[in-house]
Amino acid sequence: MMSNIKLIETLYSSFKNKDYDLIRKLCADDLEWIQNAGFPNGAHHRGIDSVVDNVFKRFNDEWDYFKFEIEDMFESKDDSQVVVLGAYVGRHKTTQKEMKAAAVHLYEIENQKIKKFRQFADTAVIVAATKI
Repeated sequence: MMSNIKLIETLYSSFKNKDYDLIRKLCADDLEWIQNAGFPNGAHHRGIDSVVDNVFKRFNDEWDYFKFEIEDMFESKDDSQVVVLGAYVGRHKTTQKEMKAAAVHLYEIENQKIKKFRQFADTAVIVAATKI
């Protein structure tokens, strides 16, 4: 049985390695993915296929690199949530501008699967990197 912290670490590693099949295994089919208003292409997605196609793959299309650097992780007392502190780091393909934006991710875990994601990020820094 994988710990919730290990589950989230595996998710980030899978994104880095573009292992979308593993991402699908880590997440519930009815995954809810909520990005900040103002986040580039940000939206409220439902379903793992929507998240893979419209979130993960899209970053790879628009950025030379786009990653989340983890600073720390915390698990809730009832083991149902994981909070991740860190920063987005990337370089936009069109503008070639680099950025680093502080962010917090909140994951809800149910039955050893990621059920819900909520993002809190400094979207102004990210958007600025996309502007010529």
